[in-house]
Amino acid sequence: MGLSETDVAKQIQHMIAFIQQEAAEKVEEIEAKAEEEFNIEKSRLVSQQRIKIIEYYDKKEKQIELQRKIQHSNLANASRLSILKARDDYVQALKEEARKQLTILTQDRSKYPTILANLIAQGLYLLMEKEVSIRCRRNDRDLVQQLIPEAIQRYKQDLKQNDIKVTIDEKNFLADESAGGIELFAMGGKIKVSNTIEARLAMIFNQILPEIREKLFGVNQNRKYHD
Repeated sequence: MGLSETDVAKQIQHMIAFIQQEAAEKVEEIEAKAEEEFNIEKSRLVSQQRIKIIEYYDKKEKQIELQRKIQHSNLANASRLSILKARDDYVQALKEEARKQLTILTQDRSKYPTILANLIAQGLYLLMEKEVSIRCRRNDRDLVQQLIPEAIQRYKQDLKQNDIKVTIDEKNFLADESAGGIELFAMGGKIKVSNTIEARLAMIFNQILPEIREKLFGVNQNRKYHD
């Protein structure tokens, strides 16, 4: 017995409903999977961006900290250099004051001749040459000329040397504003001994400079070696 048209229609409706149900379920499955993949991708992108943001601000924080350290170091160095310059200026001012006092001393004709005689003799001892030329201030010229024979005599007695000639350089003089003293030349000017007041002051000042600094500014904690 064949199916009636009603039965056929029912079967068709049943098949259509089944297909629609399958399609709906498939759509839901696809949508669910798509949403899941979307959420995963969204989470991945959000995580990536979060990591990038964290890295960006971490880098910025490190840059700011580095800049702060550099700025602090620069300020500390600038302050240190300023202090060192102020100290050096003070020391140089003391040196200049000492030079002025020595300049006043050279004006004392009861003391300066003795100083000058010793400077001439010492220069001759250092050179130990047969011919020596002396350069002095123009206003010391006559005094130096008077002191040369005495210096030669001391040189001959102490070093047992008889052959020596000492002359004054009449063409070149020390600056009038210099503190005094002399310069000695030998071998046509190739050898020079500077026994000016400034040169002697500089030598002595450099020798006692650590002691001066310690008395003025205290012990230098950064100094590794002490005399």
